[in-house]
Amino acid sequence: MHELIQESEVEKAVQTIFNDYNGGKHIDNIDIYNRPDQAEVQMILQNLIRVIYPGHFRDRTHKIYNPKNSFAVLIEDIFYHLHKQVAIALDYCKLRGTMTSDERKIESYRICKEFFSKIPQIREFLETDLRAAYDGDPAAGCLDEIILAYPGLMATTIYRIAHELYLLHVPVLPRLMTEYAHSKTGIDIHPGATIGKYFFIDHGTGIVIGETAVIGKNVKIYQGVTLGALSTRGGQRLSGKKRHPTIQDNVTIYAGASILGGDTVVGENAVIGGNAFITRSIDANTRVSIKNLELDYTTTDSKKHKTTEITQSDDWYYII
Repeated sequence: MHELIQESEVEKAVQTIFNDYNGGKHIDNIDIYNRPDQAEVQMILQNLIRVIYPGHFRDRTHKIYNPKNSFAVLIEDIFYHLHKQVAIALDYCKLRGTMTSDERKIESYRICKEFFSKIPQIREFLETDLRAAYDGDPAAGCLDEIILAYPGLMATTIYRIAHELYLLHVPVLPRLMTEYAHSKTGIDIHPGATIGKYFFIDHGTGIVIGETAVIGKNVKIYQGVTLGALSTRGGQRLSGKKRHPTIQDNVTIYAGASILGGDTVVGENAVIGGNAFITRSIDANTRVSIKNLELDYTTTDSKKHKTTEITQSDDWYYII
């Protein structure tokens, strides 16, 4: 009797949810085979990383007797799955308008061919990122250690893959890729950001780089840095507008700094100190730092039971 009551209650709960699916909400659509597949996109990404760094990330389900043959099969497999996911994603594309299924497949094939032609360029940029990480981090033991262990390089690798798809106007998939990197590394780089060569993220946790940010060559960023918008209250009305800062060549941004606004430009060779809050442009060759906040030091003399308080207070921040 108890089991019959339980089954009845479960069936009632199921029917309640099914009825709610007919409520006309956008999230009611359960056509799961015509939506981008997160797991498949992540698989594509992992295989692309194997292609970009051959020999570093091995798929242990396959035995490699002839590396070239194995990579040929891997690349064909990536192309097949990416073609399928791009064709599905194109249904979300505002720029291309409504497309038939056949039109999406043809356009997806064209996009995938162009994307694969960009892989040598992606690898060229990543070689410079790898060198920047090694040259800029005294804790780096060797180049392979950076490839295998550094979250900054991994996040940058996924960003550079996603960015090429973003430039080809592929909807949804680039963001799925960079959000996967975000979940794995704690580094949030929008695929629309523009980042030059020799880019180095040190430590990396908590970094946020917005969609319209522009970063030049040889830029070094530490953990907790935000390259963000001053305000997003305008919502979709701000879409497509420059909302995030421009960082020119040879800039270093230390931990916890926030640089905000689409009109904000940090000039060449500038150094932004930790925890600085920047909402206006900074001239080239400028060092920005925060003076010490108010600190209280309390010492107790255990023999005399005497307490001494020392207070240090300075301005919020200054520009040298």
